Amino acid sequence: MAKAKTTYTCRECGASFPKWSGQCPDCQAWNSMEEGVAESAAAGKGPKGRGNWSGTASATVSNLAEVRAEAASDRLPSGLSELDRVLGGGLVPGSVVLLGGDPGIGKSTLLLQAQDALAAGHGSLYVTGEESAAQVAMRARRLGLDPGRLDCLTETSLEVILATAAERRPAFMVVDSIQTLWTEALQSAPGAVAQVRECAARLVQFAKQTGCAVVLVGHVTKEGALAGPRVLEHMVDAVLYFESDSGSRYRLVRAVKNRFGAANELGVFAMTDKGLKAVANPSAIFLSGQEEPAAGSCVLVTREGTRPMMVEVQALVAPSNLSNPRRVAVGVDPNRLAMLLAVMNRHAGIVVGDQDVFVNVAGGMRISETASDLAIALALKSSLREKPLPKGLVAFGEVGLAGELRPVYNGEERLREAAGQGFDQALVPDANLKGVKARITARGCRTLAQALDAI
Repeated sequence: MAKAKTTYTCRECGASFPKWSGQCPDCQAWNSMEEGVAESAAAGKGPKGRGNWSGTASATVSNLAEVRAEAASDRLPSGLSELDRVLGGGLVPGSVVLLGGDPGIGKSTLLLQAQDALAAGHGSLYVTGEESAAQVAMRARRLGLDPGRLDCLTETSLEVILATAAERRPAFMVVDSIQTLWTEALQSAPGAVAQVRECAARLVQFAKQTGCAVVLVGHVTKEGALAGPRVLEHMVDAVLYFESDSGSRYRLVRAVKNRFGAANELGVFAMTDKGLKAVANPSAIFLSGQEEPAAGSCVLVTREGTRPMMVEVQALVAPSNLSNPRRVAVGVDPNRLAMLLAVMNRHAGIVVGDQDVFVNVAGGMRISETASDLAIALALKSSLREKPLPKGLVAFGEVGLAGELRPVYNGEERLREAAGQGFDQALVPDANLKGVKARITARGCRTLAQALDAI
């Protein structure tokens, strides 16, 4: 079989050249050449004559009413309830999932446990290019899994992997990691942009044609983003990030893309000596559990995907000896904090211009929704006045630039979660109280000034 010809394409202007050069001759961009497989001349050649396509074979058009929809029973359960939640109910046959995370966070452990659960009723294959079979077997025994039903392949050649998978026909396959694979069609080293893109594209094609659920493990950069071309995230069906706070035994799996379920879904795991265990009640681990409330602390009812969760927002306001007082935000948007301080100054008369302000979300959580505004403002005032908030109080709500409290979605579900966790008071926007039947004493406020005076 003849080796496919390679071409070098400028990622800035898209111009293609047969040889690599440090500078693009067209747009003059430096180090922008990326290797790729050249398309055959016959592929881009059409029939002669404008608008004459009679020589091209037509494709079959499907009516969506006749297409069988994916049923929930068709999904493959991973054996980990939190992972199934993030995936939208389990692994869809023929889907491709990209899992990224810091080194040593537990990606291989999580997928080996999932393979053990799926191996009972379905064929599975664990492809590793970073570890030996002995290392994988050692981890399986340490986790208490049955090595007798776990199949492992130590290979980095894409052609060998696809040939082996086509022969064994597994229903679930793990590739650890995509950066270690290489294909004979390209001459670049494993991990190069062209190698990653081409290997991922052919694995996606294999998954769609055979119905095998494929999970790709991806490396991350020092900034925490997935390494390799961004097109890799567009090709796959789901992108999951494995996160952990430094020194914490808890692991978070966050979905940033999912074609078969809700995006921004969150799964919580605890790392034990027997592997990762699903946490059934994540709200309990994000609350401090103090018997008496402390100044500068407020409990927020946030929402991650389809799940309401309780987190503790902490604030510290202290006199500053700097000409420019510090504004530090951990777990929340720093720009959002600056806006809240300006609104509190203008519409509530709370001035902290000469104070250092620190805001932290306990447990290593990151809150991106605007429903955290009210809880942050209450925590800031509590720290400034050195008075704790009432015991059993939760809050959520968005603060506008005019000082008004704007409603947030799923308010009643958030109140039910708070009541289920033992909280008996809530401070929320007035519009979120319409039709609420939760067993909790909720007070609605129209403005931020009213909410701050109410406590």
